[in-house]
Amino acid sequence: MTSKKRNNTLETSLKVMHTIRVRFNETDALGIVWHGYYLHYFEDGREAFGRKHGISYLDTKAEGYVSPIIKSSCEHKLPLRYGDIVTVETTYINTPAAKLIFRYKILNEDGQTVCTGETIQVFVDDNNDLSLTLPPFFEAWKAKNNLL
Repeated sequence: MTSKKRNNTLETSLKVMHTIRVRFNETDALGIVWHGYYLHYFEDGREAFGRKHGISYLDTKAEGYVSPIIKSSCEHKLPLRYGDIVTVETTYINTPAAKLIFRYKILNEDGQTVCTGETIQVFVDDNNDLSLTLPPFFEAWKAKNNLL
């Protein structure tokens, strides 16, 4: 299931490809997508991943946890414009720590990489306490996907 190891993390084959069309309101005065919207595209990919693999925000909330983002990075390579159709590739990165790591690649219609990035999320319970160990539901999810 794993393909690349880096910093005690393993890139998995758990991926989702999600297609979106750039909306007019996402562009700036230069006619290109404003840089902040790329994080929205990452979220679109993350939500598609969660729905497909059974670990959505709503699934997490139903188990008594939320998963705020504590770190995000984004590297821009090519511009996007209104009307462009892009694919957001979202890959789950496995780690022994109690956190979610996702890597993103945004591809244009020609298959060129437009942007890459990563987000890291932690688990916080209903008492607003940070979980330092794997929450039971997340451990079960990892076991189901052969990630333990």
